[in-house]
Amino acid sequence: MADPAPVVALFGATALGKSDVALELAERLDADIVVADSMQVYAGLPIVTNQPGAEARRRATYHLVAWLAPQDECSVAEYASAAHDVVDGLLAAGRRVIVEGGSGLYLRAVLGDLTFGGAPGEGRRALEERWGRDPGGLVAELERRAPDVAARIDTRNGRRVIRALESLDASRGEARHDALWQPAERYEHRLFALLPDGDRVALDARIDRRVDDMLDAGALEEVAAARTLGPFSRTAAQAIGVRELCAVLDGELALDDAAVRMKTRTRALARRQLTWMRKLPEAAALPAAGQPPAAVAGDLLRLLGSGAW
Repeated sequence: MADPAPVVALFGATALGKSDVALELAERLDADIVVADSMQVYAGLPIVTNQPGAEARRRATYHLVAWLAPQDECSVAEYASAAHDVVDGLLAAGRRVIVEGGSGLYLRAVLGDLTFGGAPGEGRRALEERWGRDPGGLVAELERRAPDVAARIDTRNGRRVIRALESLDASRGEARHDALWQPAERYEHRLFALLPDGDRVALDARIDRRVDDMLDAGALEEVAAARTLGPFSRTAAQAIGVRELCAVLDGELALDDAAVRMKTRTRALARRQLTWMRKLPEAAALPAAGQPPAAVAGDLLRLLGSGAW
């Protein structure tokens, strides 16, 4: 029996079009798409978390999208276990796999073979002491080690910063978090990073349009419906747009102000995702700004080379 084809891993900043590129690839390669995103796991929030729509789902098969309720917590460890079950099953069935996402930690969770456990109390006490002495230094460490996590939490809140660092320290190999992939990777893979090609102004404009489109599509009504089922979990509440739109629903914030905050948070997330890209070893960089998804997919296939598939 032939060895399975390498997994294609596609990483890119939000609003850069990586989902469209992944869809083009999936059609050309007859591959399934495994989504590595900490927020698209939640059902009931397809607009806010930018989940693939009905047309995309008709064209390709997606995994690990909308499989938890917004009232459920989701840890990287839980996601990794589910992702490994999915990818193992697809490869065993002879399917090709594309892993697509903008969360470096979740992308790593799919492709790596990490183990997770609880952080010792001694480690927490040390972090609390460090927060008391130098909170800015602790925030800077979190931004360096997990920029996507830092973008989602309130870094002025010491408890949240400490819990985030605890989670990182609890996984084997996280002391070398800057090295995104460890030598003992779980799957043979080819890694590609989509770049804005230096055009940050255009990326910011795409982010602004995305937020406006989300609101026009009914994001406020979506959040209102989702929270009727119960309070959002701590992790679901970190999705950009959830707390802002909840504040609108509670009469604490005007919708226009919520849109501004959502755009600001999304831009910060994109900056941190670009920081992740500079830490990806052996990733093939592809300029994506202003390029049609089909053209980017074609460039990626040429880099893969005909012998890879």
